[in-house]
Amino acid sequence: MDISSIAAASSELSQMQVRETAGLLVLKKALDSQAQGALQLLQALPAPAANPPHLGQRIDVRA
Repeated sequence: MDISSIAAASSELSQMQVRETAGLLVLKKALDSQAQGALQLLQALPAPAANPPHLGQRIDVRA
Protein backbone atom coordinates (compact mmCIF):
# COMPACT_ATOMS: atom_id res chain seq x y z
CA MET A 1 0.00 0.00 0.00
CA ASP A 2 1.48 3.31 -0.99
CA ILE A 3 1.21 6.58 0.88
CA SER A 4 -1.29 8.16 -1.51
CA SER A 5 -3.82 5.38 -0.98
CA ILE A 6 -3.44 5.65 2.81
CA ALA A 7 -3.99 9.41 2.62
CA ALA A 8 -7.03 8.90 0.38
CA ALA A 9 -8.51 6.34 2.79
CA SER A 10 -7.93 8.65 5.73
CA SER A 11 -9.54 11.56 3.90
CA GLU A 12 -12.53 9.40 2.94
CA LEU A 13 -13.01 8.29 6.56
CA SER A 14 -12.87 11.87 7.73
CA GLN A 15 -15.49 12.91 5.18
CA MET A 16 -17.73 10.01 6.23
CA GLN A 17 -17.50 11.12 9.86
CA VAL A 18 -18.44 14.69 8.91
CA ARG A 19 -21.43 13.46 6.87
CA GLU A 20 -22.54 11.19 9.71
CA THR A 21 -22.28 13.99 12.26
CA ALA A 22 -24.19 16.38 9.99
CA GLY A 23 -26.90 13.76 9.44
CA LEU A 24 -27.29 13.20 13.16
CA LEU A 25 -27.55 16.94 13.81
CA VAL A 26 -30.25 17.29 11.14
CA LEU A 27 -32.13 14.33 12.63
CA LYS A 28 -31.92 15.83 16.13
CA LYS A 29 -33.19 19.17 14.84
CA ALA A 30 -36.13 17.46 13.08
CA LEU A 31 -37.03 15.50 16.22
CA ASP A 32 -36.88 18.63 18.36
CA SER A 33 -39.11 20.46 15.88
CA GLN A 34 -41.66 17.63 15.87
CA ALA A 35 -41.65 17.44 19.66
CA GLN A 36 -42.28 21.18 19.88
CA GLY A 37 -45.16 20.90 17.38
CA ALA A 38 -46.70 18.00 19.32
CA LEU A 39 -46.44 19.96 22.56
CA GLN A 40 -48.18 22.93 20.98
CA LEU A 41 -51.00 20.67 19.76
CA LEU A 42 -51.41 19.17 23.22
CA GLN A 43 -51.51 22.60 24.82
CA ALA A 44 -54.16 23.72 22.32
CA LEU A 45 -56.57 20.98 23.43
CA PRO A 46 -59.45 22.22 25.57
CA ALA A 47 -59.63 21.07 29.17
CA PRO A 48 -61.90 18.06 29.67
CA ALA A 49 -65.34 18.83 31.06
CA ALA A 50 -65.80 17.87 34.69
CA ASN A 51 -68.52 15.31 35.43
CA PRO A 52 -71.28 16.20 37.86
CA PRO A 53 -70.52 15.03 41.42
CA HIS A 54 -73.23 12.33 41.39
CA LEU A 55 -71.74 10.46 38.41
CA GLY A 56 -69.30 7.65 39.06
CA GLN A 57 -70.29 7.11 42.69
CA ARG A 58 -72.27 3.89 42.31
CA ILE A 59 -71.73 0.64 40.43
CA ASP A 60 -74.70 -1.24 38.99
CA VAL A 61 -73.96 -4.86 39.83
CA ARG A 62 -77.28 -6.16 38.49
CA ALA A 63 -76.79 -5.17 34.89
